[in-house]
Amino acid sequence: MHLKNTQQQYGLVSILLHWLTALTIIVLFALGLYMVELDYYDPWYKQGPDLHKSIGLLLLVVLLFRTAWRLFTFSPKPLENHKNWERTLAHLTHIMLYLLILLVIFSGYLISTADGRPVSVFGWFEVPALITDIDQLESYAGTIHYYLAFTLIGLAALHGLAAIKHHLLDKDDTLRRMLGTVKK
Repeated sequence: MHLKNTQQQYGLVSILLHWLTALTIIVLFALGLYMVELDYYDPWYKQGPDLHKSIGLLLLVVLLFRTAWRLFTFSPKPLENHKNWERTLAHLTHIMLYLLILLVIFSGYLISTADGRPVSVFGWFEVPALITDIDQLESYAGTIHYYLAFTLIGLAALHGLAAIKHHLLDKDDTLRRMLGTVKK
């Protein structure tokens, strides 16, 4: 398998970035749902949010690298059986997924830094608070973060269902391209 994309399939870098992003988003969503139900005396009351923030900010680094990788490498050619509306919808979905990931991370950052404290990323480095002078910032950002996270998961689920539809019903290589298992 090539590191870079070819005309027929995605390369190893694109595949790993795709699945790393997908897995990270699922883990962050599950952890987010879990940690909001914790009470003060639960050991995860502090650990859960710290882990959530650290992973979320590292996801931003992955997203930025992934965006750069996508800009400087070409994507495989669309499959011939894909209709124009499918190609357009897939393109718009990818743009929305990237945008939603960025907005969920940014709103999470605003929640975490609303009180002026930086966010520690696994104790390796800190991301400073830049926007702190908005009344009820934590509350507004929390509401936005919540709804955007559910929107992201919903759109990602539709994205996955579309890949399964192409695999099972259309019997094309859409899913195999992102798994790196296209037959030559």
